[in-house]
Amino acid sequence: MPISVKFFARLRETLQRDGATLDYSPGMTVTQVWQQVSGGIDMPDNTLMAVNMEYVTRTQAVRDGDEVAFFPPVTGG
Repeated sequence: MPISVKFFARLRETLQRDGATLDYSPGMTVTQVWQQVSGGIDMPDNTLMAVNMEYVTRTQAVRDGDEVAFFPPVTGG
């Protein structure tokens, strides 16, 4: 089962798509997911990441069938 990747807000605009699918590789981390689906664009330092709707760090391992989401921090006022 592939990994489902979603991009939100400014990241969706930057990458010009709202998501992707990716074949799972053992030992894959969230950072490696970004590298494979971003087309070489560096991940902004303040990017928030989630795996299966739980906030994680860049080094979080992913598993086959996970959903990985990338989004900028939410601000308001």
